[in-house]
Amino acid sequence: MERRSRFLAFAYPVRSEKEIEARLARLRREYHDARHIAYAWRLQGRERADDAGEPAGSAGRPILQLLRGEGLEGVLVAVVRYFGGVKLGVGGLARAYRAAAKGALAAAGVVERVPQVEVRLRLPGERVGEALAALGRLGARVRAQGYDGETTLVVALPEDKVEELRRALSPWAKVEG
Repeated sequence: MERRSRFLAFAYPVRSEKEIEARLARLRREYHDARHIAYAWRLQGRERADDAGEPAGSAGRPILQLLRGEGLEGVLVAVVRYFGGVKLGVGGLARAYRAAAKGALAAAGVVERVPQVEVRLRLPGERVGEALAALGRLGARVRAQGYDGETTLVVALPEDKVEELRRALSPWAKVEG
């Protein structure tokens, strides 16, 4: 609540612009009686902010600046404002929208997503235990396994760990990918 205006803020993880539009449409339906629904999002190097009828730069931009400052990607933050009859001014609006967005992010929590790659390992059967131990240390997950004279493992692991995996399993394993 800021000088009788009520602010409701929502933070969502998002994977596509289509999902963003669906979430915003749902908020607009649910809060159809609200004066403004300002938002900002960042996704895969793209970003957007919308002041939703508030003075330019007073609503969406402070939310977007918060997302940038926190280094967040794959997130939509929307703030619903019910006007309370007292004008807040551009500075007051910016502070209120930013504070609401910050509260939504704090309540939602942050999940770090580490880019993963999939690699195929071919190794002698007697070395599987050693390979699994190395995979565990590197944060890798086995996605599939097979045997055709040699053991084949398909694993997902953080991109920055592939070279370390090659070093840990050489010379007895072949790492493809």
